[in-house]
Amino acid sequence: MTDTSRPQPKAASGCALALLCAALVIVCGCVPYSSARMGNALSLAILNQDDPETVRDGAPAFLLLADSFIEASPRDPSMLAAGAKLYAVYSALFAPSADRATRLAERARQYGNRALCASLPTLCDLSAMHHEEFERQLAKAEVNAVPALNAFVVGNLAWIQARRGDWNALADLPRLQSALERIVALNERYDNGSPHVYLGILHTLRPPSLGGHPELGRKHFERAIEISKGRDLGAKVAFAAGYARLMYDRELHDRLIAEVLAADPREKGLTLLNTMAIRRARQLAATADSHF
Repeated sequence: MTDTSRPQPKAASGCALALLCAALVIVCGCVPYSSARMGNALSLAILNQDDPETVRDGAPAFLLLADSFIEASPRDPSMLAAGAKLYAVYSALFAPSADRATRLAERARQYGNRALCASLPTLCDLSAMHHEEFERQLAKAEVNAVPALNAFVVGNLAWIQARRGDWNALADLPRLQSALERIVALNERYDNGSPHVYLGILHTLRPPSLGGHPELGRKHFERAIEISKGRDLGAKVAFAAGYARLMYDRELHDRLIAEVLAADPREKGLTLLNTMAIRRARQLAATADSHF
């Protein structure tokens, strides 16, 4: 059945054209608006959307706009960070094929690395840098570098996710963990506490017998939920999928999933991700009996 409430292709392309024309006016300088502010506005517009299909259909136009703003300000860490986040979200959630996801995630990674370089010039030549030197330079980062550090992490995590099964891609995980720990040390509340969620996931990738630290991961998940006051539903889903399933804690798993399924996904900056978290929670609920 056709959903007549959604824009049909011709109408949707007309909306995209209008957006593009408005953006070109801004880029040409006819409207006083910085590229960084526009990039952040684009990110927020997508993250506040409660219809993932609308984002899936319309996001490519926003990605091209982000590219154009970065072309205009190639060393603007705020714009690069916004581009990294946009590409990471789209590659992880909406890319129509594995090949597309890989290409989009590569762009997310490039923008994240460039954001880090623009904010912390001593961390530009990452490919030639040993981990010990990376940590020494990372220790010099101050709170104003947090957005760039976060973009570096998000872009590289998207790149790793797009290369599932490629063990070489996992070689960057220690570096990403160090960056996340530095973000938490500088501003643990950044992005609703999402650095804690990422650390929770990293620490629950393996059981204790294989070198994992699930109890440390649990603390990170719980802190993330506390920081967002429970409004970041993705933190609860990650807690259930990572820690509760790894440790076979059915009671915790079912409680977290029930809380997510009963929640209103609408929250500034989280609506899209919350909507996707609810979909994931339904999948976890449906497979709980077979897992436990």
